[in-house]
Amino acid sequence: MMQAIRQLLESVQEGTIDVDTALLTLKQQPFEDLGYAHVDLHRTVRQGVPEVIYGEGKTAEQIHGIVQSMMDNHMERLLITRLDVDKANVLQETLPITYHEVAHLGVVGTMPKQRTSSYIAIVTGGTSDMMVAEECAITAECYGNDVHRIYDVGVAGIHRILHYMDELMGAKVIVVIAGMEGALASVVGGLVDVPVIAVPTSVGYGTAFGGVTALLSMLNSCASGVSVVNIDNGFGAAYMANMINHIGEI
Repeated sequence: MMQAIRQLLESVQEGTIDVDTALLTLKQQPFEDLGYAHVDLHRTVRQGVPEVIYGEGKTAEQIHGIVQSMMDNHMERLLITRLDVDKANVLQETLPITYHEVAHLGVVGTMPKQRTSSYIAIVTGGTSDMMVAEECAITAECYGNDVHRIYDVGVAGIHRILHYMDELMGAKVIVVIAGMEGALASVVGGLVDVPVIAVPTSVGYGTAFGGVTALLSMLNSCASGVSVVNIDNGFGAAYMANMINHIGEI
């Protein structure tokens, strides 16, 4: 989309398209009504990246229609979050989708070859947090970020996180993903001088309350520089980390 607008403006500059024609093109409906979805065609212009498709609750046919609409409007790299394997198998028959099963994430198009000079560190309390972590990591990579994964270093064995201090201190932003009591975010937040984005997960026994305990623990962190996103929201954490990591990047 951004490339298409750039080409349009260059055509005006070169005199191959008149101003009124270019204005009419830009004023065309900024969304497409598919009946079951209003596809935002100007998201890239406003925010720099296309609309992300939330796959849960949509049929494979609906997802296909949304993806096709976006591809028809020059959007070449798209994300489909919370995509189950059955829908992914159907979509892969007709669309260029790479499916990441652990993350429940589909990527339409190719991943960017160029990565940021700085990196995002993604840290988990346990292996059980990997679904959320991989949603976060692949989303961040899809937006051109260098990502370092540090998994299964929770507070039950605190010496494990201390082993990675150099890597943590070298990151521009850190995403900490943990369930149970969610203490890892406070620990990391108290060790580093960079922003920490905490992601509570729904991992844990009864009184974890599906992630509510970890959420409240992270919200009540006494460590400075810790912010919190919603339960299991790896995508939201990745998006914010991407914005931070791209500050100062050319």
